[in-house]
Amino acid sequence: MNKDILQKAANEARGLAIDAVHACKSGHVGLPLGAAEIGATLYGSELDVNPDEPRWLNRDRFVLSAGHGSMFLYSWLHLAGFDLSLDELKNFRQLGSHTPGHPEFGETAGVESTTGPLGQGVGNAVGFAVSQKMAAAAFNTEEHTILDNHIVVLAGDGCIQEGVAHEASSLAGHLKLDNLIVIYDSNDVTLDAMADKSQSEDTAKRYVALGWDVVTIDGHDFDAIAQAFSAAKSATGKPQLIIAKTEIARSIEEVAGTSAGHGESGAIKHSENARERLGLPEERFHVSDDVKAYFSELKNKRIENYNTWKSTYDAWSEANPDLAARLEAGAAAPVDADDLLSLIPESEADAKLATRVAGSNVLQPVAAARPELISGSADLHGSTKNYIKDAGDFLPGNESGRNVLFGIREHAMGALLNGVAYDGVWRASGATFMVFADYLRPSIRLASLAGLPVVYIFTHDSVGVGEDGPTHQPVETVSGLRVIPNLDVIRPCDTEETAGAFVAAMERQSGPTVLSLTRQGIPNINTASADERRQGVLKGGYVIKRETAELETIIIASGSEVQHAVAAADELGAGARVVSMPSMKRFDEQDDTYRESVLPSACPKRIAIEAGVSGLWHKYVGLEGKVIGIDRFGISAPGNIVMEELGITAASVVSAAKA
Repeated sequence: MNKDILQKAANEARGLAIDAVHACKSGHVGLPLGAAEIGATLYGSELDVNPDEPRWLNRDRFVLSAGHGSMFLYSWLHLAGFDLSLDELKNFRQLGSHTPGHPEFGETAGVESTTGPLGQGVGNAVGFAVSQKMAAAAFNTEEHTILDNHIVVLAGDGCIQEGVAHEASSLAGHLKLDNLIVIYDSNDVTLDAMADKSQSEDTAKRYVALGWDVVTIDGHDFDAIAQAFSAAKSATGKPQLIIAKTEIARSIEEVAGTSAGHGESGAIKHSENARERLGLPEERFHVSDDVKAYFSELKNKRIENYNTWKSTYDAWSEANPDLAARLEAGAAAPVDADDLLSLIPESEADAKLATRVAGSNVLQPVAAARPELISGSADLHGSTKNYIKDAGDFLPGNESGRNVLFGIREHAMGALLNGVAYDGVWRASGATFMVFADYLRPSIRLASLAGLPVVYIFTHDSVGVGEDGPTHQPVETVSGLRVIPNLDVIRPCDTEETAGAFVAAMERQSGPTVLSLTRQGIPNINTASADERRQGVLKGGYVIKRETAELETIIIASGSEVQHAVAAADELGAGARVVSMPSMKRFDEQDDTYRESVLPSACPKRIAIEAGVSGLWHKYVGLEGKVIGIDRFGISAPGNIVMEELGITAASVVSAAKA
């Protein structure tokens, strides 16, 4: 390791961060300046990466959990030779640049996950580690080891304080994820004040108690960083925490080591003084020729290492063509909806099942046909019914298990599922009760933002939960999820729509899907064929009961309330149509002709019914229509009595229609 050139690179990376933040007058300099020696050691020596193949299968994954310090990552990606030009650094935080304010997956070569909300990157990294452990168990052979990489995280004080990081770290220790290395940039500063104003714990002891190996080092000492990192890579049996003591905003003496060094003020007010202390020339965005030459030579060595691995991979692929086909397809393996639906047996016409139970029945043939699908639950497999039978649990010593036991850690579950999805080898799904979706909502939001095809199985989806009462009756949650951009929320009405819902979720690659399933049994709606119901889900909304005379009234419903809509239509007579609307998003994406065929504008007499808040349904019923919903919290009583008491009945629909 050439410490002289790495120190020069560290100082020039500091200059790049100062210049970028100075140019746009916003951003965060504290971490890029304080962790520069860490970046130089990782990207200038220790990480196994190939800048020309940023998604190389056996690369070390680096996650910047403290995403506000994005110029740290952008500077080192540029210096290491990734596809990120100096002009992009100059356009930091500008419209259309590949250097957004916080790292975004898919926007920048070398960015592994979308980070910025603190702690999420730690959870994502645990998901990466789980994914790679599963992959190594599934695809390595006695003759060829093609996967032996590490997941490396840089986290700050704020990340370590966040509950999601603690949840994820606890699970990582339990699972003995020794391919995970967290570097804690411990500068004792948070945004508002010094960290001792809000914390006094011994983080090292906490992580030891969670089952981690922990070492504390000087985060500005190249030898200490390299030795700790090398030891962490060689360790077995436990995840690794390197507590790197650093000085925030190092080189901006006016604010270094204080909370004032966290943001842009130091770079804007004191940039010239800092650049002079760093020995940088007057030229902004300066990278010296010898630093360029060093990283160019290092890139060539990394490419050689990659080519050596590629030879092993090619030999493995030739010896294991079926495994190779599976691995190369990964989570993006295309899904033919009709083929997958054909594998799911139709239910008995008179079946009356909770859609969570129907979901369990559907999951088994889907999981058998799609070996990339993994499942997990936040300590609720017995209730959410999403356990893949005969697939085993993912545990130390059984990394081939496809069921992940997340424990009572909903937020960590969400962040881990995102990490698995970012990695791209497995199709991630996880479950809890609908009302607890808010415990992982930040992770759901990030999955939607990043376009990750995560599947959420949320059961007990309405006041039909009954006796558990208003704490567990999610009157607002389904609609609250529907308003997240790029999130598809599907609420099926019976066993056949449930089959369509699972297939729709598997087919979707552009973002996450929520499957909203009931606790209580609901009947099959045989006014449409099984195929019509399955295919109708794929379009989001369809006519499940068609009028037999001139159309007078349209009743729209989703999930467990479709049965009431059909019963009301029977009473209202031949002019009533029932539309099942399992997915507003999918229906809204259909063309005008299709939507008009389902909800003809010539019929303004419309009623919607759902056991939840009413607001979103008004876009379908219009000003002349009526929504029967629950714009209050629920009550504790048997589910059918709660429904009756709160007006979620066929009689309410009939009364509204006659009014």
